[in-house]
Order: sequence, then C-alpha cells, then structure tokens
Amino acid sequence: MITAADAPALPALPLGDDALVLSHRLGEWAGHAPVLEEEVALANIALDLLGQARILLSLVGDEDELAYLREERAFRNLQLVEQPNGDFAHTIARQLYFSTYQALLYGQLATGDGELAPLAAKAVKEVAYHRDHAEQWTLRLGDGTPESHARAQRALDALWRFTGEMFQPVAGLDVDWQDMRASWTSSVTAVIERATLTVPSGPQSGAWAAGAGRQGLHTESFGRMLAEMQHLHRSHPGASW
Repeated sequence: MITAADAPALPALPLGDDALVLSHRLGEWAGHAPVLEEEVALANIALDLLGQARILLSLVGDEDELAYLREERAFRNLQLVEQPNGDFAHTIARQLYFSTYQALLYGQLATGDGELAPLAAKAVKEVAYHRDHAEQWTLRLGDGTPESHARAQRALDALWRFTGEMFQPVAGLDVDWQDMRASWTSSVTAVIERATLTVPSGPQSGAWAAGAGRQGLHTESFGRMLAEMQHLHRSHPGASW
C-alpha cells in the first residue's frame, strides 16, 4: 500500500488522483444535468478521466486499494478538482481551468520519453475534447442571459484561488512549469474575454493562492466526497462483482 512518504517519488500518483477525484465529481451529475445531451457529455468526460486514473494508479500499485482504501491525507490531488459541483457554471469553470492545465501538461509529457509519455499521447486527444466542451459552455454562459453571465463570473471568481497549485512542480515530471503557467494564463484569459467575462484578479479573489492538496491537505468537502466514494468497497471488503 502506498504511504504518504512514498508520494514524492511517484509522479503518477498525483496525476492519477486528479483524474480519479474529478471523475467522481462529474459522475455526481448523473440524473441532475440540465439537459440529456449534457448528461451524456459529462458522463463521457468522467469515463475518460477514470480511464486515465486507472492507468496512472496501476503504475503505483493496486488501483482499487489506492482508490478505496487510502485515507484522506494520503491523496495527492489538486484542491481544485475536489471542489463541489455547485451550479452548472461552477462545474464548467472548474473544467475550463483544469482541462486547460491537463492539455498543456500532457502535451509536454507526450513529447518526452518518460514512463508517462504513452499515456500522455493518448490523453491529449481526450483532453482536447474536455477543454473544447468547457470553452464552448463558458462562451454560452458568459455571452448569454444576464443570469448566466452573473453565474459564470461568480464561478470563475470562486475557483480562481485554487488554480495556483497547478503550477507547483511535481517531483519526477520533466515539465517547464513557468512556461506552462504563462500558456495557461494566456489561454484561459482569451476564453474568458471572448465570453465577455472578467479575468479574476486582486486580493479579494485570492488570486493564485496555492492550495496544499499535493501535500495531502484537503478542503472540507473532500472528506465527505471520499466517504461516499469508498463506502461500498469498505462495507464489503474482499467482495468480487
């Protein structure tokens, strides 16, 4: 079983945790999405992320044990991906921020010769769809009704403070983090401005306030989400389905 002490030497772990946790969050929309087409789209994105998580976690150890038997402090996911879905605008803002980051990260990893290169090369194509989906919805919400515009802006503002953590270096990954941060900022800014929204900034929004999810410190909502995600497996240990 992976321990907290092992985490710095295993770059697949934090990336796998990111994908696993966001997959679960998106899965929570099942039966609750605003339209049927969007329910299918969110489910497909969740399944893509789950597939990434399975491959990444299997590079570390037993994927089921890692997903269902670790305690909260042993997870190394970004605090961004564990944030509650909120309204639909919050889900879209979270997806825009994260999928833009994932696209840039996997783009760099795919050009290398490291252990994660094959996964990254495949995931780049999936993440391109995830990002396009979030971008199109950001544009629709921002340039839609006054209500959708206001909700989109509130979502972008609320989640902005979690974005700085994405650019904290992950040990074992050969990535130009400063270049990626600049590219992410440029890309996200372009989408937000096209949507007639305002890029969050200033101390009131907690701009670039780094979280500590990579160190195993999580927000309050994560514990509740984890209890739900792990309940069945922990209730029937050793069961096969």
